[in-house]
Amino acid sequence: MRFFASLVLALLALAAPAHAASKPTVVLVHGAWADSGAWDGVVEQLQDRGYPVRVAATPLRSLTGDAAAVGGLLGSIPGPVVLVGHSYGGAVITNAAVGHANVKQLVYVDAFAPDAGETVVALAGAKPGSALAADPATVFDTVPLDGGDADLYVKQSLFPKAFANDLPAKRGRVLAAAQRPVAASALATPSGAPAWKTIPSWYLVGTIDKVIPPAEQRFMAARAKSHVAELRASHLPMVSQPKAVAAAIMRAAS
Repeated sequence: MRFFASLVLALLALAAPAHAASKPTVVLVHGAWADSGAWDGVVEQLQDRGYPVRVAATPLRSLTGDAAAVGGLLGSIPGPVVLVGHSYGGAVITNAAVGHANVKQLVYVDAFAPDAGETVVALAGAKPGSALAADPATVFDTVPLDGGDADLYVKQSLFPKAFANDLPAKRGRVLAAAQRPVAASALATPSGAPAWKTIPSWYLVGTIDKVIPPAEQRFMAARAKSHVAELRASHLPMVSQPKAVAAAIMRAAS
């Protein structure tokens, strides 16, 4: 009897890790003017449901370099991956997933999903309604970089109403102050062959997004043949509605 009880306990101990390992790793990629902390609420939701999670700290220096950095992270993860991108992070995952067979699903959250040769800056202005598609002098504070490039900060007076229009104004001001800049050249770099042509994708459309107009999001999602869901959310649904974003990711993962 003692031997039988020990055997049962040993089998149970083996079963727990096997069950945990059955869930794919979710890799979250933030966009421009953000950092890894933007995903905190989503990470908590996913971890509470047993998903392994990694958040990529995207350099925001160049589309090619950012995709390579995320690709390096993907190569270090054993087992299947659900790769999630927000905003500019969508362009990053579109390039980073190419050649990584462990990426089983792509999830775009208010994100750019470029085709080969397209740039983020061109897609942002492809449909009317983007706060970014205006005179750059009225949208950005610029900091010159070596080689003629520049770091772009969204003007703090614009950020809350453009990016965080479903968050309290106080929270929007904090996010505006804490934003990370993106190199201008990263937004103007032509994208490579898109991973969404070979990897199944899901797309969460923010219907009150003032950065990527909903019409442009729907166009990109339809072109990629994505499974589409819509959410009444600003450009930052992972901050304002992390439970809904996590639910969308888990639908893709399942």
